[in-house]
Amino acid sequence: MGAEFGMEPENPLLPDALSPSIDLQTRAAPLPSDDKDSSLAALWNALSWMRDLAFSVLIAVVLIVFIYQPVKVEGTSMSPTLQDKERIFINKFTYKWGLGAIERGDTVVFWYPQDLTKSYIKRVIGVPGDRIRIQDGQVYVNGKPLNEEYVPPDNRDLVSWRDGTEQVVPADRYFVLGDHRNSSSDSRSWGYVPRLNIYGKAVFAYWPLNLAGPLH
Repeated sequence: MGAEFGMEPENPLLPDALSPSIDLQTRAAPLPSDDKDSSLAALWNALSWMRDLAFSVLIAVVLIVFIYQPVKVEGTSMSPTLQDKERIFINKFTYKWGLGAIERGDTVVFWYPQDLTKSYIKRVIGVPGDRIRIQDGQVYVNGKPLNEEYVPPDNRDLVSWRDGTEQVVPADRYFVLGDHRNSSSDSRSWGYVPRLNIYGKAVFAYWPLNLAGPLH
């Protein structure tokens, strides 16, 4: 029974006088103060790391739930800016709380006006009050030809919208187009997007990694 309490059992082969004497104090020498300090420092570092990790996770959750939302692009209507199946983050905070205006050139995500169960992503070409004209594929905004470097020649078309006549974007409406003009369903075919339908701005692509980066 003595062994269970940290004592050496008696050797039955030795007489009592020769049985070893155990000094428990000499076997359990106290740790040097340096070792104690090192152990406490390691524990504190571990707790600090766990605290920082938990804080980082909390911030990530807040950002995703309230500010940024990951979405997956479906289709090629925004190619080459966005590819099919590409994953991006959209900022859904700025527009919702009026911290930033919707501007020409923004890539926005919105509920499709003709089916509010579907989300589309397009580029804003005209804001309320703008005069829009499309003649033989060339877009004009307020009488000036729009320089669209994001539309490569192979993605352009020669279509005139509403016979090339100028149209004024109504109040609280936006005129949007896909960058892949010859394969995009956009304002040319189904009209303007109401302001209330727009809920996010594309800001960053994160997958695949070779396409990761800020969106313009």
